[in-house]
Order: sequence, then structure tokens, then C-alpha cells
Amino acid sequence: MTPADLATPARTRPVVDRLLAALAGLLAAAVALAVGDLVAGLFRDVPSPRDAVGSEFIDRTPRWLKDFAIDQFGTNDKVALRAGMLVVIGLLGLVLGALSLRRRVIGLIGFAAFGIVGAIVAAQRPVSQPLDVLPPLLAAVAGIATLWFLLDRLAPAADARALPPSAAGVDRGVVDNLRAELATTNRKGLDRRGFFVASAAVAAVVVAAGSAGKWLKDRFDVAASRDSVVLPRPVAKVSVTPGTAITTDGISPFLTPNADFYRIDTALAVPQIPADSWRLKVHGLVDRELELTFDDLLRRNVVEAPVTLACVSNEVGGDLIGNATWLGVPIADIIEEAGVRPEADQLKSTSSDGWTCGTPVSAVTDGRAALLAFGMNGEPLPVEHGFPVRMVVPGLYGYVSATKWVVDLELTTFADYDAYWVRRGWSAQGPIKTQSRIDTPRPLARVAAGRVAVAGVAWAQHRGIDVVEVRADEGRWMPARLADELSADTWRQWVWEWDATPGRHKLEVRATDATGAVQPEERVEPFPDGATGWHSVVVQVT
Repeated sequence: MTPADLATPARTRPVVDRLLAALAGLLAAAVALAVGDLVAGLFRDVPSPRDAVGSEFIDRTPRWLKDFAIDQFGTNDKVALRAGMLVVIGLLGLVLGALSLRRRVIGLIGFAAFGIVGAIVAAQRPVSQPLDVLPPLLAAVAGIATLWFLLDRLAPAADARALPPSAAGVDRGVVDNLRAELATTNRKGLDRRGFFVASAAVAAVVVAAGSAGKWLKDRFDVAASRDSVVLPRPVAKVSVTPGTAITTDGISPFLTPNADFYRIDTALAVPQIPADSWRLKVHGLVDRELELTFDDLLRRNVVEAPVTLACVSNEVGGDLIGNATWLGVPIADIIEEAGVRPEADQLKSTSSDGWTCGTPVSAVTDGRAALLAFGMNGEPLPVEHGFPVRMVVPGLYGYVSATKWVVDLELTTFADYDAYWVRRGWSAQGPIKTQSRIDTPRPLARVAAGRVAVAGVAWAQHRGIDVVEVRADEGRWMPARLADELSADTWRQWVWEWDATPGRHKLEVRATDATGAVQPEERVEPFPDGATGWHSVVVQVT
């Protein structure tokens, strides 16, 4: 045995060390996220790095991926996005940690890059402010510091006790000197047990910082503001009579409960705007600019209107549609007070998070119930649905009519401005197409032979539904019984009594609107202006 043999570090578990370094990277990433949330929680309108980057991802998502997310996750698409971001960040942390075991500069560059990218993304938000860059930059610093701290606990430390008391052919003085040197090395670093102790401390920091960030952000929750709102009485109250609702088991209720109403928007973090600080600016091609407060709206002519809203991404037979009674102020009253110039043909509306929507001026001035709404089904707007104020315009898909958390109305032209989804290829004006859906029986349901109630809803907002027909196995179309029409701006429920015989059967439905137009048979995807086609289900009769 030679002195060189004795001096070789006893690294007997390099794979384990690499795994521990990867764990260090994962914990460093967790600290960075928690610190980013903590810093963002200090301010009302400053997004966390996750929210800023996630919102940018939403904005840049290609159409096919957006459609896939909605198809797979529906209204849980944002939950899926958040979960996916955590998985990706965790994997990147693992990789950076493993690579940094031998070259720490890799971890420094990786975390610094995330911080810089996050700061750039935050600074480019439509409603950005200087403080927005603070959370991602401090998060990166925290991630680097944590990675350094944990990797120091994995510094190579040979065990002096592993040296033999003597070795043939080696001077005893050399052995003693090496023993002393290795003992000094061990005092400079911790063993793996020390690393796990340090990791546990870091995990506690993650929990504490994350909890503190959530508590700080919750300070700005507007639940109390919403609870304090007293809705004014409308000039006319809408009453849902027994004839307007069918109670067949399995059919969608005529009015969709607020908790069940679909939500599709680009806001990864729901804006929190207290009613007393809300302001609406009306400007552009007008004779005079206006600025309104929430109390200004409440003191105006308030109307109540039942309106069915639908998302343009709704597939044939899909559930991205809901019917509610809305309370608000006619948009026509507001913009007419401002004095709309003749050349204005588009009403550009902007959400507090910078999302934009373009609505035909004609659609808010032709007498339909186009509202700046602050009430939904008899209560103040839920925060997720636009509290304190949102737009509701019957007859148009939501992407051109239903701006939530609206803070700005600008009169402009379609030639001069393309709104958010129009820039991404969707139609500039999106009138809702005539559609119908079978709610019951469900696809692939097993039902008993005999009389079976086939029921669902049909809609052609601002035109109304005149006829719904159902057929079995491509036979003769049979008229369904329609509920009374409460408004041309809402869906109508329908039911058809089917004499079902044993076997496998296909049921189809189609509707005819009040203009006489029959719902087209051909299946067309939602892009660029809404889906068409007959909805069908296959059932097994026993």
C-alpha cells in the first residue's frame, strides 16, 4: 500500500450522493417558490412567479394545446396547469441539484436564469408595475442560497477511522499525518445524517414561508367586500314560473346554480377587487369620458335579465354553458351618456388583469339585455365570475361579450383593434349558433325497456328556440315537448317520451330557432366561431 492509495477519498456511494444532491435541488426549488409567494403576498396586485409565468404560458399556449386542456380537464384546466407547473419545476430542481454536485455554477446559472425569465415575464404583463419583478428575483436568490447550503453538507468527507493503524511499506508518520488531515476534513463538512437534518430544516422553512405567503395574500381576499354588497331592487323582477322549468330526472336545471356555473377565462389567479375601490373608465370614440364607481352603478337604472352564456370552445353536447338571472345596468345607458361617435363599431372591454374583449356596438345598443352585471341568481357576483362587475351580452359567445372584472370600456373600431382571442385566430364577431343537447339518458347508460324520458336543453340566444326534435336509430324525427319560453336569451328545456325496446340504440336531437333555421347536421369543431352538429348518445335498453 502506498501513500497515494491511502489518500484516495473513500466515496463508496456516488449514486446515493447524486440522489441527495438532486434532493437538495428539489428543496431549493421549493424554497424559491415559497419565497416568491411570500414576497408577492406583501402586495395586493403583485403576482407570484408561478402566477406570472403561468399567465404568460396561458397567453402563449397554441390553440391545439388549449383545446386539448379544455377537452381533458374542462373547468379544472387551471388546476391542471398549476399541478403541471409544480411537476416541471420539481423535475428541473432535481436535475439542477444533481448536476451541481460537481459543478455548482450550473445551479447558480439555472436558478438565476429562472429568476431573470420570471422578472422579464412579470415586467411584460399588460398591467405590470415595477414591484412585479421583485418576487422572481428574490426567489432565485433564495433558491441559490438553499442549494449552496445543502450542497455544503455533502462536501466530500473521507472517514479517518477507516485508515488502518499501520500499513506495510508505509512510514507510520505518513499514516498519522493523513489521519490528522482527514479528521480536519471531516470537521469541515457534515455526514449524510447532517444533510438530512439540514434538509428537514429547509422543508420547515418551505412550509412556514408558503403558509405565510398564503396568509398575506388572503388579507386581500374580497369576500368581506362582496358580503357587504346590498343589491338594489330591479325595475322589474324576473320570475321563473313552473311552466318554464321541466323537472325530469337528469335534466339540467333551468337556472344553473352559481357553484355549478362553468368558468373559462385566462386568469390563473382570480383578481381581488374590493367594490369600494372599483373604477370603470369609459373613453375612446366618445364625446365625453366617464369614470364610474361601484356606488354609481347601484344608483342607476337597474334591470334583471335571464341570460344563457356559452363558451365558444364548447363542443357539441358539451357543458361549457349555463343559464342565470343577472342583475345590472344596461351598457347602452352608459355609453350613450358618454356619447358614442358614429364611426365606433366595437366596444373594447378590458379586465383588471389585462384581458381584452371586442363586442359589436350594435349588440349592446339594439335593446337586448346587455349588462354591466353585479348580481347573479339573486346574490352579488361570485369572485370567480367577475366580482364586482362583469359584462353580460346575450347572443354572443363569451370571448366577445362576457368580460369579467371589467375596469375599462373603450369605443373603437374592428379595423383598428383586435382583442385577445381575435389575435389568436378566432372570429372577430361570435354570434352563438343554434344547438341542442341530450342530458338524459347519459351516453352508454343502461335503461329499462318501456317509456323512457329523453330530455335536455336547446339554445339560440337572442333568437329563441321554436322546435326540438328527437329520433331513435335514424328513424323519423319526433317533436319534443318544450318548456315555456321565459326569454329568447335563455335556453329551453325539452323532453320526449320514448317507447324503448331492448337492444342498443342511438338517440339524436336537433333544434330549430325562431328564424326557422334548423340546427345543421355536419359536425364542425369550435374553432374559429363555434361548433355545430347534432348531439347523439348511444344507450343499452334491457
